[in-house]
Amino acid sequence: MSDTPAALLARDVVRSFGAGRVVDGFSLTAPPGRRIGLIGENGVGKSTLLRLLAGADEPDAGSITRPADLGFLHQEMPFAAAATLTDVLDEALSEVRGALAEIERLSARLARAEEDSPGYAALLDAYGRRLERAQEQEAWDADRRATMVLEGLGLGGVRRDRTLGSLSGGQRGRLALASLLIRRPSALLLDEPTNHLDDGASAFLEEQVCGLPGAVVVASHDRAFLDAVCTDLIDLDPAVDGPVRYGGNYSAYQAEKRAERERWERRYAEEQEELDVLRRSIGTTTHRLAPDRGPRDNEKMGYGVRANRVQSQISRRARNAARRLDELERHRVAEPPQPLRFRRTALARRPAEGAPSAEEVPSAEGAPSAEEVLVSLREVRVPGRLALDRLDVSATERLLVTGENGAGKSTLLAVLAGRLTADGDVRHRGGLSVGLLAQDTVFRRPDRTVRDLYAQALGPERAEAVPLSSLGLMGEADLGKQVGHLSVGQRRRLALALLVAHPPELLLLDEPTNHLSPRLCDELEAAMGAGPGAIVLAGHDRWLRRRWQGRELRL
Repeated sequence: MSDTPAALLARDVVRSFGAGRVVDGFSLTAPPGRRIGLIGENGVGKSTLLRLLAGADEPDAGSITRPADLGFLHQEMPFAAAATLTDVLDEALSEVRGALAEIERLSARLARAEEDSPGYAALLDAYGRRLERAQEQEAWDADRRATMVLEGLGLGGVRRDRTLGSLSGGQRGRLALASLLIRRPSALLLDEPTNHLDDGASAFLEEQVCGLPGAVVVASHDRAFLDAVCTDLIDLDPAVDGPVRYGGNYSAYQAEKRAERERWERRYAEEQEELDVLRRSIGTTTHRLAPDRGPRDNEKMGYGVRANRVQSQISRRARNAARRLDELERHRVAEPPQPLRFRRTALARRPAEGAPSAEEVPSAEGAPSAEEVLVSLREVRVPGRLALDRLDVSATERLLVTGENGAGKSTLLAVLAGRLTADGDVRHRGGLSVGLLAQDTVFRRPDRTVRDLYAQALGPERAEAVPLSSLGLMGEADLGKQVGHLSVGQRRRLALALLVAHPPELLLLDEPTNHLSPRLCDELEAAMGAGPGAIVLAGHDRWLRRRWQGRELRL
């Protein structure tokens, strides 16, 4: 057996940034074969926790034990832009190639050694451990596996001599993931692994992760991935006893999470009621024990005889109530914090009456009438990026645009938004207001606070009429933060808030569930189902697509 730990262990880990604790007393046991999902609202510390587990950051307190060959999916590949695919693959295969070479060396030594020689037992043990690890890594099949992984993640057609600098961001992300799957480390840490993956690549990744013999810890917003892969989920959102570990996948978590929240709220309410009763009881008995209180009329006949006994009983009750009150107040159940809940029901608004139509040509059978059309596309071409013969977006449209990476989903949204000029006929309804949630959320003034940016972008009157806190997208504690200090998910929440605080007539959402918590994804999905205005969504979110009730356009 290997002398390195097989399980990934964390004990009472603490990590602070500034005055705030991002990770507070976190513990984890991840044995081989367990696939643990980390979920929670943006900013609760999922990525920080993964960095701590990987050894890329050090905890302020606590301890972490990890296998020596742990793999961590970095946001950026640890290679220079001039490195090629071949360089990356050689690095990924170096361990298994070294292991095979070592097995051959040990095998040759065993063949020459006598069984009764002094070092034979140790040599045989070393050979056995190397052989076992090579079998876990499927080392003899590594080169074929490398080709299969590249194909499965959509990189099979990329030449091996291509430099990393010539690849797109999505291709580099998939290559980083491929190098880990080729290595088959004893423990694997993944941060949003399905970003940039289409359906086929996501299904391939699920199959590969489920087939790994070691422990896997993954932070993901992808509800379908969590449902297919996880044996356990850890919810990092505030809970009465700290982070809660749930056995099962995302579907099982949803039901148990609701029940756990209801139990917490019930415990808190029952304790508050008991505290009120004890405080009233102590106040009443204190009054009855007042030293200058004379006997009541119904007490006068036996007052002298029973006074000491009655006072003693009352005093004992008061002491018991005080002890119980002190115990409850020292160990009281924390008040359940109000979770962020998306509360804006109308994501888009109805077009203004009397606005000129987008087109004057008769509508095709089954298509919206000319008066209902907001945007009309005919024979639209963006060379190398998009080819679309016809599309009409109606005033009440709910359209889901799907397709593989590179099919032109983001390009189509940019054309609909009027941000990209295309060949062909593109007509927008006169005065149409359009809002676009892009994949990359960048604010020009990262030094501004969330509150100031919101007020400046909307104007004082609108910001006062629709307070940011009323949307359920940003926590009160985050309003004073500089925008540049927000997580990726928090920046997307802010961008979404700016759009829905003054809803456009046409709302365009590009991969809207990326970097958002699973719960917010559920709520945003529900909000898209009804209401005025038009919504066009481009996405690969399989969970959302399985439940989509509107029209679908596959590019």
